[in-house]
Amino acid sequence: MSRRNENWRKSMSLRIDYNNMMSKYVGNEQGFDDNIFVKNKNNIESAYSQVANSRGKGMMGWTELPYNQNYVVEDILQTAKNIRKKFDNFVVLGIGGSALGPIAVFQALCHLRHNELPKSKRKAPKLFIEDNVDPERMQALFDVIDLDRTVFNVITKSGATSETMAQYLIIMNLLKQKYGDKASEHMIATTSSGSGSLIKIAKIEGLKTFYIPDGVGGRFSELCPVGLLPAAVVGIDIKELLAGAKYMDKLCLNKNVRKNPALLSALLQVLAMRNGKNISVMMPYADSLKYVADWYCQLWGESLGKAIDNNGDYVYTGQTPVKALGVTDQHSQMQLYREGPFDKVITIIGVDNYRTDIEISKGCEDISDVNFLCGHTLSELMKTERMSAEYALTIAKRQNYTIHLPEVNAFTIGELLYMFEMQTAYAGAMLNIDAYNQPGVEGGKNATYAIFGKKGYEQTKKQMDNAPNKDSNYIC
Repeated sequence: MSRRNENWRKSMSLRIDYNNMMSKYVGNEQGFDDNIFVKNKNNIESAYSQVANSRGKGMMGWTELPYNQNYVVEDILQTAKNIRKKFDNFVVLGIGGSALGPIAVFQALCHLRHNELPKSKRKAPKLFIEDNVDPERMQALFDVIDLDRTVFNVITKSGATSETMAQYLIIMNLLKQKYGDKASEHMIATTSSGSGSLIKIAKIEGLKTFYIPDGVGGRFSELCPVGLLPAAVVGIDIKELLAGAKYMDKLCLNKNVRKNPALLSALLQVLAMRNGKNISVMMPYADSLKYVADWYCQLWGESLGKAIDNNGDYVYTGQTPVKALGVTDQHSQMQLYREGPFDKVITIIGVDNYRTDIEISKGCEDISDVNFLCGHTLSELMKTERMSAEYALTIAKRQNYTIHLPEVNAFTIGELLYMFEMQTAYAGAMLNIDAYNQPGVEGGKNATYAIFGKKGYEQTKKQMDNAPNKDSNYIC
């Protein structure tokens, strides 16, 4: 079955179970009553209209990605095919959205030990995503790759991302020392087509280049060449990924909040925020989805954490995203979630059908504390643990809801990522903020530029130099 079969697409549709957000299950003090949709009718309709009217405009260019990339997808597929023939390693140089999206999709859709498999089983290059500038990490990469068999993909829309361009300078220097004029055969650029430093460098160096559309910010970029190229290189069906996003987009055209997964989940989160739940926990019950939580943390935190609203008023809004993993964090964080402050809403991701299963072997017949597991499977145990967590949270009156994926595949991952992006857009509209800028991030970048003496940041450097010196009395 595939994306072309309507019945299959419907069978792969994700579901949102929000029973445990309601007062019937978590009590009147913590839960919502059945009138939330009527009480919030104006805000729901306003948010829906604002997002619908902004589709494809400004920084909402990402809404068109499921529809307008036929040509570039074919180019990506051919490039990926060539890479698989010539290279054993594909290294992404990027940070933020340029790394978190590719990491999430790689973990979700490739073998969980992909890089450790022999090439005969892997049938694709190893993938390394270098999203930090720790010198020990960079050296460790050099210790495990053969430059002759490695191609690098430098990703930055502006071409001014200090971390990524520092990596580029180091790698390109090594490539030129070893390959001279053929260094460009080992480097691909993904950047803006019309502006920025990297596009200039790419033209000078003769690099194969893919473009990030103007209306696509970093945290919304996984479904453009930023994420599609690394995915295609390791053999992920990127057409299926985009088909899943397209399917979810159709669902999000529904004005009925009860039938629109993204609009519904945005409302639940915003209402929870207004009730003092300023922490959003993302807890998938599958190792394959572990880094979806990391990707979500950037999307949610960077988009909604804003000091000023669209009216210019100080609102200091946002919800702190926290990543967790079921079952692992039932043995650590769950204690806090169930008995700590009532300041969290927990989003659980469940999987109906795991891609494989293992039966728990028979044994320990005389030890009842162990023997009860025998004859069951690991997938049964995962599902039971998830249901137990939902129950434990609910009877403790902790709001939680579950997103059910029929299975983890390219189509459902496309659905899930696109739903979270639309959820973020709707939530931003409900909160009356700009979900696409990032002034807080820019503040840190500017300070780095100033310390390194970058031209144009002299005033920032002066301000930093005039800051109070550290008081030794406050150093232990």
